[in-house]
Amino acid sequence: MISFALWCVLAAAPPGNLDSVLHSVENRYNHAQSLRLTFTQSYKAQKRAAQVDSGVLTLRKPGKMRWEYTVPAGKLFVSDGKDVYLYLPDVKRAEHSKFKESDDLRAPLGFLLGKLNFYKEFRSFSMRPEGENTWVDAVPNSDTLPYSRVEFLIAPDAQIRRLKVIGQDESVMEFAFEQEKLNVPLDVKSFSFRVPAGTEVVEGEQ
Repeated sequence: MISFALWCVLAAAPPGNLDSVLHSVENRYNHAQSLRLTFTQSYKAQKRAAQVDSGVLTLRKPGKMRWEYTVPAGKLFVSDGKDVYLYLPDVKRAEHSKFKESDDLRAPLGFLLGKLNFYKEFRSFSMRPEGENTWVDAVPNSDTLPYSRVEFLIAPDAQIRRLKVIGQDESVMEFAFEQEKLNVPLDVKSFSFRVPAGTEVVEGEQ
């Protein structure tokens, strides 16, 4: 049953406005072959100090992603669409998991290129303005995912400028994106992980 607050938001929105915003985002990213941008990432969870990282994100069809961190230097989160590795150079450890089994809150960004379909991935939406931009809050179709809600801040040109992923445990991973470039040349080899010498590889996310 739709909540009263959500009903009020949807009722107040101009007819078709939600569809227009979502389809414009889908058209922007589904027609792109690759993407590069800079990001700032923050993570908040109960009984843990807030953490802020930054770096460069590259995505390539189909389903490949590389989060290369400058803060902290050397940290890497990379996936070839099948396997996921999180490399932590300070402890010389690499955590490996299958992409479909990953609980990491970075994984939802894998659907950005080529497979973005809001109405397939999410069951309900609400909208709210922020200046010239629009926040879209989305609840996923599945209750078995590691996240319970995703919030997108969408610019007038359909760029996703910020992203909040709210975990089932109420943790929040938030991203701010800048300097987005579409269809940049990317070497497919950059999405494969080579284990550095002296690195311990552990199965599953720690």
